[in-house]
Amino acid sequence: MTTDERTMFPAWFDRLQARYMNPVVRPLAPYLPGFAVIEHRGRKSGRPYSTPVNAFRFDGKLCVVMGHGRTDWIRNVLAAGEADVVRASRRHKLVNPRIVARGEAGPDLPLPARLAARRLPLFMADIQPA
Repeated sequence: MTTDERTMFPAWFDRLQARYMNPVVRPLAPYLPGFAVIEHRGRKSGRPYSTPVNAFRFDGKLCVVMGHGRTDWIRNVLAAGEADVVRASRRHKLVNPRIVARGEAGPDLPLPARLAARRLPLFMADIQPA
């Protein structure tokens, strides 16, 4: 699938969020509705990372609107083919990560994700059953 590199946010905001906002949100995200923490490894360094995201869970899948474009965490998860996610205080394994191009999302998505998917691509992964 191909995606364009549309983003919702300017580059300076991405840097501000990564440096100052993510460290504040990261410990709270597993407990906040609509948030999750993606735990992944660097594709070159192998170093562990955790990234807070707004996430939607539906039909055994996890969806994240790519408002910041194809970020490092997305590249890392795509390269590894898996990651962990902590959401609602529970840890799950994500498998089969993929990008869904804007405008190609199905009707089964939650409404906010469906609306965002009209303009932006989505990161999607299957939640592996425990």
